Amino acid sequence: MPNSSQPTIAVAIPCYQEALTIGKVIADFRRELPAAHIYVYDNNCTDGTAEIAAQAGATVIREKRQGKGWVVATMFEKIQEDILVMVDGDDTYEASHVHQLLAPVLRGDADMTIATRLTSHGEKSFRPLHVAGNQMVCGIINWMFKSKVSDIFSGYRVFTRESARQIPVTTKGFDVETELTLQALYRGQVIKEMPAPYRARPAGSFSKLNTFSDGFRVLLRLFLIVKSYKPLTFFGSLALVLFALGLLAGALPIYEFVTEHYVHRVPSAILAASLVMLGFFSLGLGLILNSMNLRLLEIEQLISKR
Repeated sequence: MPNSSQPTIAVAIPCYQEALTIGKVIADFRRELPAAHIYVYDNNCTDGTAEIAAQAGATVIREKRQGKGWVVATMFEKIQEDILVMVDGDDTYEASHVHQLLAPVLRGDADMTIATRLTSHGEKSFRPLHVAGNQMVCGIINWMFKSKVSDIFSGYRVFTRESARQIPVTTKGFDVETELTLQALYRGQVIKEMPAPYRARPAGSFSKLNTFSDGFRVLLRLFLIVKSYKPLTFFGSLALVLFALGLLAGALPIYEFVTEHYVHRVPSAILAASLVMLGFFSLGLGLILNSMNLRLLEIEQLISKR
């Protein structure tokens, strides 16, 4: 971050069909951060969102590729300010809490801050199963990275410019928040969470999330990232399962060989041997991929320091 006493701040608002609320969101953040540059990312809105945002004084940038992941990728690539505030355009987050989110980043104590919504939220703020799914995914991620994340789906975040540029965004949909957290943790970035109120959408505004399809997408993304970024954990666990199955299948053939010096259950013996061989293969693959990941991470860190 530049050695300036007044770092520049950008407020980036991804939008799809938020004509009802975008004007108020812009006005609220302009009140709280009068010196900030406010960007609204128009993701093919047809309800006048872009026009309202422009009239409210925001810089409107169109992202023709449909999906929040595309918007965030463009956002990270284009914004030049020192600090990036990302917030949804549905007026569910309190603009006044931006100062609490900014404080750790401005002090240099965090690379990313997240507004956690689960401590204070409206009665109808979350869809069914959303909280349970959030907690389940957070539990897996905290186990993987020894972290203490409590709200991985929050769309209200603050990043340093360096943090944003180190995070590759590969997902294209609403599972992007999951990837942002995972990629930051994998790269050793410091994440701090700050409790913030979360209110229900105003009447007439509707969520674009689908509880089951988006939930499945998040779980699939989590599975793929565990496989890619924690290969030793993934393939090592698979190896243990294969070893256990191999021992189970081979218990009787081994007993027969020890007691009778002859194996009657030949198919079981072949199955057991195959499972154990696959277990060793899985373990070896995990070790190789883990070594490659560590080396690639070292190279990435060296490049980023140049």
